[in-house]
Amino acid sequence: MTRGSFHLHLVSDATGETLIAIGRAAAAQYQGLAAVEHVYPLVRTAAQVGKIVGEIAAAPGMVLFTLVDEALAKALQEGCSALGLPCLSVLSPILDFFHAYLRADATHRPGAQHALNADYFRRIDALNFTMIHDDGQQPEHLEQADVVLVGVSRTSKTPTSIYLANRGVRAANVPLVPGVPPPHGLESAKRPLFVGLYASPERIVQIRQNRLLALNADHETPYVDRSAVAEEVAWSRRLFVERGMPAIDVTRRSIEETAAAVLDLLKAHRAQAPAAG
Repeated sequence: MTRGSFHLHLVSDATGETLIAIGRAAAAQYQGLAAVEHVYPLVRTAAQVGKIVGEIAAAPGMVLFTLVDEALAKALQEGCSALGLPCLSVLSPILDFFHAYLRADATHRPGAQHALNADYFRRIDALNFTMIHDDGQQPEHLEQADVVLVGVSRTSKTPTSIYLANRGVRAANVPLVPGVPPPHGLESAKRPLFVGLYASPERIVQIRQNRLLALNADHETPYVDRSAVAEEVAWSRRLFVERGMPAIDVTRRSIEETAAAVLDLLKAHRAQAPAAG
């Protein structure tokens, strides 16, 4: 471990996504310390565990794991114990909790959460729809969306749409461009929930400047002019009010927080739909 950082080993018999999310959520609570992640996915054999223990020995640190095979879990714990390193099963306390309430035994099947069920295919369908309808593409099909995100450039429309798609929501997004009429679909589509996204002019200017810097583009443009951007934001917010769209300020929100707010709005929208019909 170097000053300001520590090694975090994440061992999983599946993709490791759950462990990565948990590890990062915990590490984020410690300012000034950065986790050096070592991810070991699809661990299914004793030989793999033995190799991993060797890599842990070369970079000592904390170990989190999700191994439902008890023999593999025991081998990893014993290896870490011999090294004098902490090793924690993320699943065990949760499985014990479920067992105590359900009075049923777990299947101990690796990767069970990734089964190809109806929910999986719903998410894939949503992701395909979202990619095809990103950035105002095919506005004539907006009626098929669950959610349409609307806003000026750099208000996190695309990443929020993709996050929603991974939750099974068919999300499209439409950019608002000064001087360009919004697509007809914004008025004609009745089924989707339309949500406006906006941010402070300062935040949008900052993001746009970084974008231009990455593209090595000219910075002398209204695209990053504080007054012009402020008018863009004000215009978009007037449009949201005129169209009766709920609006979300994304200035200080993460993508996950914005998506959570959209999902709450979608739940209410769907609850009202039968009455409206």
